[in-house]
Amino acid sequence: MEKPIKRHKALQPLSRDHHHGLLLSWKIRQGIKKGIDATRMMAYARWFWDTQLKQHFEAEEKHIFPILSDTNTMVKKAISDHRRIARLLTSTDEDKKRALSLIEEELDNHIRFEERELFNVIQETATAKQLQLIEQIHSDGSHQSEWEDEFWK
Repeated sequence: MEKPIKRHKALQPLSRDHHHGLLLSWKIRQGIKKGIDATRMMAYARWFWDTQLKQHFEAEEKHIFPILSDTNTMVKKAISDHRRIARLLTSTDEDKKRALSLIEEELDNHIRFEERELFNVIQETATAKQLQLIEQIHSDGSHQSEWEDEFWK
């Protein structure tokens, strides 16, 4: 079992966002296992994108990733992941089941990469002033969990 990562207080709200993103992946997996209609699951995934994930990606790209640099390999990977996940979540692809499967896998892998690798480097590199600014900008937002159709249960 992996030892839990001690996350700096300034980055904890973003890590909590990551937890909610992992829950999205889990909910999609549950829905697929239960044979839930892909249209229902995609409606939830798009709602999650609009209400939470899009703002999370924007905050990381504007305030967190610049701590390293836009030429940093891990930052480039994270931004590339963001673009790919955004395309999957906003796609009008008719094959929703395939798109959901890709969203579930891509999002899960991306979050684990950020938590296990990228955020560790950012945490080690950031100055006290940078961390203080992040703390002021990105405090815990309210996670809207008012989605009626809990297909994953």
